[in-house]
Amino acid sequence: MKKYIHYLLVCCLLTLTSCKIIGAIFKAGVLAGIIIVVAILILIVWLIFKGMNRD
Repeated sequence: MKKYIHYLLVCCLLTLTSCKIIGAIFKAGVLAGIIIVVAILILIVWLIFKGMNRD
């Protein structure tokens, strides 16, 4: 019986750990996406202002 309890405990720990890892990966992906979008918006605004100052 002790073998089964240890086996179930290890399975639960591995499952919970993987969920946390996947959650962290998705959070990092969202953060990277936000940074990329902000950088693109800044580039677009900079290009617009650079084009307006040519006159």
